[in-house]
Amino acid sequence: MTIGHGIAAALALVLAGGMGCEVERGREPTLEERSESARVAGQAVAPAATLPVAAPGDGARRAAVRTPGEQTVIDIARRVSPSVVSVMRDEGSGSGFILTADGIVLTNAHVVGPATTVQIGLADGRQLEGRVLGGDPSVDVAVVRVNARGLPAVELGDADRLEVGQMAIAIGNPLGLERTVTSGVVSAVNRTPRGFGLDGLIQTDAAISPGNSGGPLLDSEGRVIGINTAVLRAPGAEGLGFAIPITLASDVAQQVVETGRVTRAFLGIGFRDIDPPTAEQFGLPVREGVIVTLVGGDTPASRAGVRPGDIITRLEEVDITQGGDLRRALRARKPGEDVTLSVVRPSGEAKVRVRLSEAPPM
Repeated sequence: MTIGHGIAAALALVLAGGMGCEVERGREPTLEERSESARVAGQAVAPAATLPVAAPGDGARRAAVRTPGEQTVIDIARRVSPSVVSVMRDEGSGSGFILTADGIVLTNAHVVGPATTVQIGLADGRQLEGRVLGGDPSVDVAVVRVNARGLPAVELGDADRLEVGQMAIAIGNPLGLERTVTSGVVSAVNRTPRGFGLDGLIQTDAAISPGNSGGPLLDSEGRVIGINTAVLRAPGAEGLGFAIPITLASDVAQQVVETGRVTRAFLGIGFRDIDPPTAEQFGLPVREGVIVTLVGGDTPASRAGVRPGDIITRLEEVDITQGGDLRRALRARKPGEDVTLSVVRPSGEAKVRVRLSEAPPM
């Protein structure tokens, strides 16, 4: 390298570094430093971009910009989340909630399965053994007791007075993510989805995922209106979650706590729904009701003369338009009661008097 080339290289290095300006290690040159370097080098430097910075602000200011609906969900989540528990057994886990301060927990029958004990995880971190007291698989409700006192119990609402469109909030443990909160509305009431084996359900678009089962569905006052139980999954289907009305679930809980079991009235038949397409296809005389497909031996139905092919249209004063109507009508009755069934036969309409018995254990 010639002396002239060395001087030129040194000058270029000085100019690039900024005419005597020392650049600290790990520090970017300031705008003034870069501007000075550029002036000497005869270059123009654009000012550095200014990025927006999120100001934390104070809590009162942040709360002021929340909508009333947002604040409602926030308040309910804070108040009710301590009452939501995880329910674990070897085969999987789900959710539940504390019904009474002395240790009664409600969840789904399919969450506890055949187990006699389950692990209950409280919001305060405690893991307690829960003894399964009983339940009713036909409505997917189970009752568990833990040995604890002073627990944060939920407040119950009235599922019989729900209005379509009112707020619905779900809290549970989907995929093990404890106390996840989702919100939506009551999409429909008294639903009987085909293939579920359950009837009279609350439909909601509040997101329900695996692990949410057994958790509470709440109204805008934070009161429990249902137990989240299932989601309908189909191509293109979203927001089809279902919950068991709390009025039904609390009745099961009361029977289990007081007597150790659930007593249900029993008719002893198998049946399927009639809808207009079915009625038209088979030339049936009615367009709705339930058609008896089998009659169990030595059951109330067989003793009363109910036979396959009978179409049941009423039980006492209750119209039977589908299977859910019949199941609800039977739940409202007690073993030993006499009821009158209105049936349609090829020979015409008939009245059949049946004495209900107690349903066998499931």
